[in-house]
Amino acid sequence: MLPKNTVQKKKTPQQTNKKNKLFKINYLWFYVALVLVLLWYMQPSGSSKIKEEILSKKFEQLILKKDIESVHYIQKDDLVEVFLKEKSVKTKTEFNKFREKNEEGPQYYMIISDFNTFNTNVKDIIEKAVKEHLKTFPEDNEVQIRNDYNFDIKQDTSKNWGIELFWIIPMVLLFILIFSSFRGMRGGGPGGIFNIGKSRAQLFDSKNNDNVSFKDVAGLEGAKYEVEEIVDFLKNPKKYTELGGKIPKGALLVGPPGTGKTLLAKAVAGEAKVPFFSLSGSDFVEMFVGVGASRVRDLFQTAKGKAPCIIFIDEIDAIGRARGRNVMSGANDERENTLNQLLTEMDGFSTNTGVIILAATNRADILDRALLRAGRFDRQIHVELPNAKERKEIFEVHVRNLKLSPEVDLEFFAKQTPGFSGADIANVCNESALIAARYGKKYVEKADILAAIDRIIGGLERRGSMISPEEKKVIAYHESGHAAVGWLLEHASPLVKVTIVPRGKSLGAAWYLPEERHITTTEQMFDELTATLGGRAAEEIAFGKISTGALSDLEKVTKQAFAMVVYYGLSKTIGNISFYDSTGQQEYSLAKPYSEKTAQQIDVEISKLIESAYIRAKKILKENKEKLTQLAEMLIEKEVIFAEDLEAIFGKRNTELDIIAK
Repeated sequence: MLPKNTVQKKKTPQQTNKKNKLFKINYLWFYVALVLVLLWYMQPSGSSKIKEEILSKKFEQLILKKDIESVHYIQKDDLVEVFLKEKSVKTKTEFNKFREKNEEGPQYYMIISDFNTFNTNVKDIIEKAVKEHLKTFPEDNEVQIRNDYNFDIKQDTSKNWGIELFWIIPMVLLFILIFSSFRGMRGGGPGGIFNIGKSRAQLFDSKNNDNVSFKDVAGLEGAKYEVEEIVDFLKNPKKYTELGGKIPKGALLVGPPGTGKTLLAKAVAGEAKVPFFSLSGSDFVEMFVGVGASRVRDLFQTAKGKAPCIIFIDEIDAIGRARGRNVMSGANDERENTLNQLLTEMDGFSTNTGVIILAATNRADILDRALLRAGRFDRQIHVELPNAKERKEIFEVHVRNLKLSPEVDLEFFAKQTPGFSGADIANVCNESALIAARYGKKYVEKADILAAIDRIIGGLERRGSMISPEEKKVIAYHESGHAAVGWLLEHASPLVKVTIVPRGKSLGAAWYLPEERHITTTEQMFDELTATLGGRAAEEIAFGKISTGALSDLEKVTKQAFAMVVYYGLSKTIGNISFYDSTGQQEYSLAKPYSEKTAQQIDVEISKLIESAYIRAKKILKENKEKLTQLAEMLIEKEVIFAEDLEAIFGKRNTELDIIAK
């Protein structure tokens, strides 16, 4: 009992943790100590000076020669240590090997099976020797003779605990291991054997929600509308069921990486105000057979008890991949069993009233058809890359915590980042703050955001790289060729800037602002091919030879020309045929979907398309060779030029120039 005036202070978690650390037992050192003790006990108890083992015949000779001083019997090792007389060691040549290193002994040892038998044999040998001596010299004193042959016999009857410990310690360790495992089973810890089939889903509710709402999700208006309706289903079910409608069982979020699928699911968890189970598709995968199906059953059983609720499975393609596509039969049976159980739980004989499934993937083409059918995933919500308006909204979300300069125009940067996902824009904002801090600025300025965009697109600048003047000139003409051809073509993307500063793996780069369009014509794609080949064309016109600097350009135009011929049907020779497979099944096929003859025609068409674009680029640059040279010289001097510099040399972009070039 505490006194009335005494106030008992509650220990802080830090104090408790500190105390626990002080008294925490490290069982590893305990095991090491046990092993060391075991090894010590297993060592032979005899002296380390024992040099030679002898047999009973040799031992008898030592007795008869009166060389033995004493014998030490060690019971736990079943051996006898033999100590020779000091006089014998010093005088007899047969003991020379013990004279320096082992005079004190023991010099010999002998393995025996029974001490009583050994003792009896020693007495018999001495008795026989005494009798023989008296026969020869009857006048000698028998007592004195017997004393000369006799020697001390000492016994060590201590037990060999090493052998006992050799059997006891492993049994003790095994018992501790089993006891610890059963504690994990009873305690419900993640390492318990009985919990391996339990679901690993994290539960989010009103108590532990991370407070992400739809306000934090910028852009994605269509996807947000679909998901908000699902949340409304859970909040106001009567609004829909009164008319005879049923709440959708599942919705699949499909889109490229970084577009905000997982963020959208977090917003659903924050807005729905119902239990939200979140886990990844890989959480079902385990090395043990049947564990994945067991976790699926446990997940849905738990969800039914908390209905209405939402289950979110991120990266569902880890278990939802189409069945029967594995080349090695039987290698993926466990994953298919998990998928079969998931299909049954989503829409089988048992009903999951009030449980809605949300899932996300960027590989919807490889998912099993049974998983995508209505009744399981009733809706497929496409989360695409944001457009310019949506990118501006995403910028506004991610610059909330940044100290921006008043001159920063987010609409300008939204136009400068076509093809960027939400994750890319978040990276741009964070990188711009780091760049501004590196230069000691108080605000994030326009130049910092532009530098962040350049760094993400092209990589880090390599200002210290050694480039010879000849190489620098080749790079300048190459990049000037891209810029000039792109400026003079009608459908090529407008230029933003050109640089010959090495960045990442590239020695130079040209930044364009591609038009955001949903369909592309043959003329537009051909203009893009021509502009891409403008760099190599400029090298040939200026120097009369070409270099390896156009590797990335050639890779790009080859893939684009292949797509034009094989996928989009833009070749007159091949015709209106597409060999594109939207189902993704050709990914697992070794055969091509066209014949060898067609493959030859495709190769010829791709080569014709690229060569005609290259000839066209050279024609344009020959007609504007002086301006090309002027642009290249300016680029060598400034290292970075912008669209205004091109406009000063070539004039404003005129669509009629493209007609003349043709």
